[in-house]
Amino acid sequence: MINYLDFKNARCKDCYKCLRECPVKSIRFENRQARIIENRCILCGKCTLVCPQNAKKVHSEADDVKALINSGEKVIASVAPSFISSFKTDDFASMRNALKKLGFYDADETSIGAKAVTEEYKKLLDTGDFKNFITSACPAVNRMIQLYYPDALKYLAPVDTPMIAHAKILKREHPDCKVVFIGPCIAKKREAHESGIVDGVLTFEDLAAMLREKGIIIASASGNDGGDDINKAKYYPISRGIIKSFESLAKGYEYVAVDGTTKCKEVLENIENLSGMFLELNSCDYACVNGPCSLIKNGGAVEANADIRRYAVKGTSEVRGIPDDIDFSFEYKRIEPSIKTVGEREIAEILAKTGKTKPEDELNCGACGYSTCREKAWAVANGFADIEMCVPYMRERAESMSYEIIQNSPNGIIILDNDYKILELNQKAKKMLGIDVACPEGQLAFDCFDAVDFVMAGEQKKNVYGKRTYIQKSKMYIEMSIIFLKAQNVMFAVMKDITEKKEYEDRLNAVKLETLSTTDEVIKKQMRVAQEIASLLGETTAETKVALLKLKNTLQSDEQSEEEKIK
Repeated sequence: MINYLDFKNARCKDCYKCLRECPVKSIRFENRQARIIENRCILCGKCTLVCPQNAKKVHSEADDVKALINSGEKVIASVAPSFISSFKTDDFASMRNALKKLGFYDADETSIGAKAVTEEYKKLLDTGDFKNFITSACPAVNRMIQLYYPDALKYLAPVDTPMIAHAKILKREHPDCKVVFIGPCIAKKREAHESGIVDGVLTFEDLAAMLREKGIIIASASGNDGGDDINKAKYYPISRGIIKSFESLAKGYEYVAVDGTTKCKEVLENIENLSGMFLELNSCDYACVNGPCSLIKNGGAVEANADIRRYAVKGTSEVRGIPDDIDFSFEYKRIEPSIKTVGEREIAEILAKTGKTKPEDELNCGACGYSTCREKAWAVANGFADIEMCVPYMRERAESMSYEIIQNSPNGIIILDNDYKILELNQKAKKMLGIDVACPEGQLAFDCFDAVDFVMAGEQKKNVYGKRTYIQKSKMYIEMSIIFLKAQNVMFAVMKDITEKKEYEDRLNAVKLETLSTTDEVIKKQMRVAQEIASLLGETTAETKVALLKLKNTLQSDEQSEEEKIK
């Protein structure tokens, strides 16, 4: 299956804006990434216009078309008439010249096919067989009817779109040619692929890129399109353009143009209540001129409308008849959407998982992208959505968990904003800080406790870790860390009660001091004893030395006497 349209990875921000804007809810979320549900998508391109992350990824056939041109095939471009507003030129000759420089064999206006479609509409209206008549020019609307509004199928004109009609004309005139459609529409890609007659599709964005690559500028051809013939089918890209393309309107119908998928849905939902209505339906606001791949800037649809009006009344010298034997009829068949039938019991079970057990619990806020809670539950059952996409439920759960964590924390927790107003605190923090105000949330911290530590931290814009302080009001010692959350513009403090620890440390320090004092006294006493012993030892040693010297002297005297006697 070709992914004609999808979203780039890692760009989704869980805003669900694309899903909210999708008229048929053909977007699922997988691993928090938006993904197109191909068999449910009508390729209106609304999601690509509203995505704030510009995460659209439209399948490009530029490389395939280049290869087709380089192969030597006779490739003819069928150019949607809204080229006038997107490329800001005033004639088709300039566009044809630019396309030939790109390698196209030739180029022709899709409005030729649109003229054939208008003639077919006129024939069908003249029969008077239609209670209501819905134009078939918009492939996105056609797909929407086939998938989601089968009751309207009988009113959908059984006629080719202008792109297919023009391709048939070109291939009759050039049997060996290849046809590449160029326009602002994404839905044309699938239509061309399924038709088997259109060989490729380029969006205006694709064409602009190819022209830049080759350095080709679309210059005015100085009115080369001049002539007397006027093809009113050039009005097709604007609102009421199909209606304006008729030379005369068939009687018995009220001719109404409806632009935008939301309004188209309203009409289709009430189609059986209508009668005698010619309905020109366009999926794009302001019609094709404002297609998802047009090059007009935001707010430029009004100017683009004026561009088309001026161009549509401009004559042309190229007059071609449309062969009478080409069959422009097409039967739009019912397409069964591949969905699961979901019973009331399963819906109730899914709703209960997000806390919705009673009808009044169903907020139908649309934050998830679905219009109602039951519609979202249906999508969950079909695998198109996740339970967690319920924003109020997830917020309530997060707040509940956050509240429970804060309130049941063994530590004191307090959160202040940049103006030092108390946003939240738990009972532990109230006790530690000595706050006696019943509901301090929303009040200035200064009015509730001594906030000097917070002010100092706030002025320095620095986190504080493990600061010990004594709270006079509570008679408690706390260890506090103050942390800044810059993204949220708040600061929060985590406080630990260290009163018992501080008292234990004080007692331990007192014991240490007492022990040191006792030890000092013992040491001093020991020193005195040692000194006394040393003193006594010193006196005894001296006396012994004297006695020994006397003994020595006596012995020496005795030895000398004996020697004298011997002599």
